[in-house]
Amino acid sequence: MSVSELTPDDEKATAVADSAAPASKRDLNIVFWIFPAFFGVFGIVFVPLLRVIPPPRPDVGYAGMISFFEAHHTTIRIGLVLLCLAFGGAAVANGYVAYQMKRMTSGPVFAYVYMGGMAVGVLPGMLLVAVCFDAASMRLDRAPRVVGFLYDLGMLSFNGSLGCFSTAYLAFAIAILLDRNKIFPKWLAYLTIWQIVTELLATMMWVLPAGPFAWNGSMTFWLGTAIFAIWLNCQGLMLKKATDQQPAGTRPPE
Repeated sequence: MSVSELTPDDEKATAVADSAAPASKRDLNIVFWIFPAFFGVFGIVFVPLLRVIPPPRPDVGYAGMISFFEAHHTTIRIGLVLLCLAFGGAAVANGYVAYQMKRMTSGPVFAYVYMGGMAVGVLPGMLLVAVCFDAASMRLDRAPRVVGFLYDLGMLSFNGSLGCFSTAYLAFAIAILLDRNKIFPKWLAYLTIWQIVTELLATMMWVLPAGPFAWNGSMTFWLGTAIFAIWLNCQGLMLKKATDQQPAGTRPPE
């Protein structure tokens, strides 16, 4: 039997037999709590500071875009600084999910796909909008077309980075459904599939500047955000449960 096929009872036996393994889960608990801490900072950065949640309107003219940056240029700069300081938390949070996925009998490849998809997605889906908004707000004497370009690029990047996240979600769902160790419950896989559905719906923002499928629309943004919030909180709770249930001294396969 390979290490990836160990049941929870097998893991406990391994923990007793392996005297070289660490006897506590202090490292796991420290890394786990970075998960809610990072997403707490994420909320502060993107809601009151960058003002991209709820998103500004896509169907405004250059005057409206410039007015947006004039009104919020101070908080946008603070938001970018805070994001740059906390950005590494995304790697820790997503990496720890992948760590728990490697305990599954479905095999470690899904964990690598999840981690890779999330790593690719956070750059356009998180950092680029902050850089675009900061660049626009620093020099509002630029030509209106340039300011408008940064406005559109930032919001389309933030809401439209779809394929990389869909791939990560798919790997996460499949891994749960194939797993026999019950690291995460099956219902979390089905909830994750709804994440993929909302990403597919969001593709319409690339062609529609107004209405329910625009980047601030009820279908594209609000439905997707509601499902993401539910999914993220459920993932965090189940991650805590998996951490608590993991016997001290056991580790997934390298």
